[in-house]
Amino acid sequence: MDKPVCLIDTESDGKLCVQQSALQILQQIQQPVVVVAVVGLYRTGKSYLMNRLAGKQTGFALGSTIESKTKGIWMWCVDHPTKAGTTLVLLDTEGLGDVDKGDSKHDTKIFSLAVLLSSTLVLNSRGTIDNKAIEELQYVTELTEYIKIKSPDEVVDDSEFVKFFPKFIWAVRDFTLQLNINGQDVTEDKYLEFALRLKLGNSSHVNKYNLPRECIRKYFPSRKCFTFPFPTHPDNVSYLETLDPAEISKKFFEVTDRFCQFIFDQSQVKNLKDGHTVTGRVLGHLAKMYVDTISSGAVPCLENAVIAMSMIENEAALQEGLEVYQSGMEKLKNSFPLELNEITSEHQSFSLMATQTFMKRSFRDHDGKYLTSLEEAISRQFDEYLWDNEKASEAKCESLMSVLSDPMTERINQGFYAKPGGYNLFCQDLKDIVNQYNTLACKEVKIAEVLEKFLQEKAAVTTAIKQADDKITENERRICEERERAVLLEQANKAQEQKQRQLEEKMETEQQNNEQRVRQVTQSMEQEMSRQQQETKRAMESKMREQAALMENGFQEKANMMSWEINELKRKNADVEETMSRKYAQMIADQQRINEQNMEVLRQQHIQQIQAINSRPRPQSQSSCSLQ
Repeated sequence: MDKPVCLIDTESDGKLCVQQSALQILQQIQQPVVVVAVVGLYRTGKSYLMNRLAGKQTGFALGSTIESKTKGIWMWCVDHPTKAGTTLVLLDTEGLGDVDKGDSKHDTKIFSLAVLLSSTLVLNSRGTIDNKAIEELQYVTELTEYIKIKSPDEVVDDSEFVKFFPKFIWAVRDFTLQLNINGQDVTEDKYLEFALRLKLGNSSHVNKYNLPRECIRKYFPSRKCFTFPFPTHPDNVSYLETLDPAEISKKFFEVTDRFCQFIFDQSQVKNLKDGHTVTGRVLGHLAKMYVDTISSGAVPCLENAVIAMSMIENEAALQEGLEVYQSGMEKLKNSFPLELNEITSEHQSFSLMATQTFMKRSFRDHDGKYLTSLEEAISRQFDEYLWDNEKASEAKCESLMSVLSDPMTERINQGFYAKPGGYNLFCQDLKDIVNQYNTLACKEVKIAEVLEKFLQEKAAVTTAIKQADDKITENERRICEERERAVLLEQANKAQEQKQRQLEEKMETEQQNNEQRVRQVTQSMEQEMSRQQQETKRAMESKMREQAALMENGFQEKANMMSWEINELKRKNADVEETMSRKYAQMIADQQRINEQNMEVLRQQHIQQIQAINSRPRPQSQSSCSLQ
């Protein structure tokens, strides 16, 4: 994108809505996305920082009056400067605290959407991080009213939010103080933690003071602070984007560069609950889902969003996997007819590619419903391609047989064989045709069936020529008839045996595919389990850090409560892992059961074909002239 576009706007009735043009842009982004959203009071210079992250001087609107310039949420998608194959999505939000807004909850909705959509949340403010600045963040204390982890009927510990909320950066603009506490120089991060310290006591005043701080500490355990000096003379601050670089403070540039580099290096790809990677396409779906939910008066639920997204993504993954298989097989179809081992080998390769494509995009297909649908669709299409290949082989064999037999047909029409000794001449010509055909069509899957059909068609002609040949005695005619029947029977057996070999090749290929699919499913499950464990590990580490800080500052009661939360998180995680293990074990068992059912169908076909072959009479060996 060469410039930002509006992603979320406000309709005339005050309800939020997603812009279709922005969704279309996101739909085209198949890469993982790092989503950085900036929030803060209006007229605090949020848009300037976002322009710098985009590597541009201009882009997001910078206003020069007391009116909030940005309305709704604007989006700018650019190539990530340090993470190859990743898109950086910048979200510039409407300034909070604009006096012109009629809806008192509008700011909280915008703030909540920024939290829901981002992997890094930048809070932009001016001056210092004092009590007034923190109290203005009442939106943080209202987050749990506007975001739910699970359905409203389920009680969830607020500490669960830490697993899903973004990293938090506080950007303090126009900072003029010395980073010094109690006579000691401190880092920007220490300054932030000092500002977020809790007060001892249980009075209403202390509780009011502690509430926003506790919320920030609880919901955003990964915190970072940057303090920006005045960029230029106060009279020029509103015109930053047009100022000559020489007019801007070198120190301001240094902090800005450090801020940008930190975000480029440390901001992670956006993940859904359960650790599924978010692409631009998924981000668009999430934005639409969250905004529609908020506009309806309901509360966005992360669990419901994941369930809805899994249905959308799994269906899309199914289609993508099928398209991969179809694309490969359609190209192969241009080369039909092919030997069976060649087409089954390519089928196996494309089938595995299709499964890999499906696995890459799908998630939460715990019952294997969509994977099974993919396998069934591929199996049906493979049968169709086998049929197409057989028809192509049949047409090729018939064409070849027509070319080879045309001279003999011409002789028959001219009565060439209707003479004494004509039968032996006919048999020799027929034998030559069969030998040439078998040589030229030796790799065709329909070689035996087409030859069987040809010999049956020539049976009546053979009989007529034999009857017309006066040189043949009655005994010789009887021997010739037996020989002809033996030849037809032998050819029919060969055709049946060829079908049997083809079925055996298909069974072997399916068995290999089944084993490979089970390995892929197992690998996907292990990766999902690993993501779940990493989520829990991060949550545990953040709680333990917070607990240590509470104990250090004398909040023993709160630290004890944190111990309970840590133990509860461990218990819940153990329950989740056990549930996931059971689901995965059941899914693999179901997969193996379906595979066994499919193989049993093929085995029954195999048994029937063997019985058909064994039930056929075997021709007696002939010492006289034979076509074979």
